[in-house]
Amino acid sequence: MLHTDKCISVPLYKIINKKMATIKLTAELFKKEVFDYTTEKEWKYKGDKPAIIDFYADWCGPCKMVAPILEELSEEYKDKVIIYKVDTEVEQELSAVFQIRSIPSILFIPMDKQPMMQAGALPKSALKEIIEKELL
Repeated sequence: MLHTDKCISVPLYKIINKKMATIKLTAELFKKEVFDYTTEKEWKYKGDKPAIIDFYADWCGPCKMVAPILEELSEEYKDKVIIYKVDTEVEQELSAVFQIRSIPSILFIPMDKQPMMQAGALPKSALKEIIEKELL
């Protein structure tokens, strides 16, 4: 049995996403860290670095092909871009806000421009090109 006198403080997302570098995004976290669509009318990104949001479902074949690519990219760009994942089956409110009709759908969020939505599974080379040209 392990006994300790000290309490360590670790951000919850580091514990939850220990194996994955992408961050699972809920509507609550979205409103806190990305954009609060319940209080704001004009887009104003809250983050401190560009982001990508992958709207997916566990049963979706193309989503399963994109998932490991996004994990790789989250490692390659870990200090430059935040990559979130939204389970459309669980986070139906977020899916409705962004009018997700097909998955995967990927939202690219630059720091000072409007976000851009891309539907469909993109290869790694295309994702890297968008990151380099639009986000960095």
